Amino acid sequence: MGLLRRIFDRIHPHFDSGGRFERLYPLYEGGESFFYSAGTVAEGDTHLRDALDTKRLMITVVVAAIPCLVMALWNTGYQANLVLAVDKGLADAAAEGWRGALLLQLGLEFNPESLVANVIHGGLYFLPVYIVCNVVGGAWEVLFCCIRKHELNEGMLVTGLLLPLTLPPTIPLWQVALGTSFGIVIGKEVFGGSGRNFLNPALTARAFLYFNNATSMVGDRVWTAVDGHTAATPLGTLATVDASEGLQAISSSWWDNFLGVTAGSMGETSTLACLIGAFILVGTGIGSWRIMVSLTASASLWTLALNAIGSETNALFALPVHWHLVLGGFAFGTIFMATDPVSASMTRTGQWFYGALIGLVTILVRVVNPAYPEGIMLAILFGNVFAPLIDHFVVQANVRRRLRRRPHDVT
Repeated sequence: MGLLRRIFDRIHPHFDSGGRFERLYPLYEGGESFFYSAGTVAEGDTHLRDALDTKRLMITVVVAAIPCLVMALWNTGYQANLVLAVDKGLADAAAEGWRGALLLQLGLEFNPESLVANVIHGGLYFLPVYIVCNVVGGAWEVLFCCIRKHELNEGMLVTGLLLPLTLPPTIPLWQVALGTSFGIVIGKEVFGGSGRNFLNPALTARAFLYFNNATSMVGDRVWTAVDGHTAATPLGTLATVDASEGLQAISSSWWDNFLGVTAGSMGETSTLACLIGAFILVGTGIGSWRIMVSLTASASLWTLALNAIGSETNALFALPVHWHLVLGGFAFGTIFMATDPVSASMTRTGQWFYGALIGLVTILVRVVNPAYPEGIMLAILFGNVFAPLIDHFVVQANVRRRLRRRPHDVT
């Protein structure tokens, strides 16, 4: 590390004010801050300081998402190997592709019982998506920082991990690049960059991909990384069956969905992995437990209400609460997306209303609109739009309450 420190010190004058690469200083600063703490710090007794900075906040979110990342690698490969192990025709076709050929060259087979085969096979789908997302997103971040002469922050580390986790394994890489560009530029940079965006950039990118390239984001051909194989998600299945079939139409058990051993977006399937992340985020004070609790409670109450109403044609009306909580991206969205500290409500009281609003919209979209069996993504973006308004009313209510107690106070 000493050698790396000397390299940064040697090239620093070229990027500093008046240097040859002055306009690229954000690129230098971003690389240096990735490995080291800031070289300049505030001094004196006039500053209110906290142990938490932007880098530590973003890194903690990344650490919290690691269980979902591990599950994405294993389950993506497991779902593919599970199909290829019993279908020789599909296995032969897969072996002709670069992923299958590489897996076989490593001495591994399409064996769902092999931990190594599952992780490597899944990684061959996840890692290209992850790399493209971070390279494209990082390039946009550097460009805007150079234009605005801002420092490069670590926000892209979070977006660059959360977005790939919400995507299906079969999505084309050019669509990943397009969606990432939209999420970073339109979802964040046009509003001034990190800390000024009112929409979650990762969800903005995913929503763009959903509406712009629907064939790559929905249907029963995109969730398992095997060409020619179809496998709908449990929510997708329930949206197409008669109410009389109900849960019997789902091939996976509740425990399978809780653990994440089912088809779906690469990193969203495991509620258990998301709960581990929730303990990390809440324990470190980064994720709002109020949002998580209010969102879950609201979704549960509205589910019970729709259960009571019932439907003779829509099986989702009868879906129990404990099933809603483990299906689709509910847990992932509740824990990692809805609690985004920039786009969520910031007041404590507002967070209760914000979470409750998202829970309501999630269940309404899931159940009442069977053409779109998910719901958490659009619900969170809907909540993002109303978060500033919710906080405004909370602050104004506090001001009025304070003035009633002490009319002579000037706010």
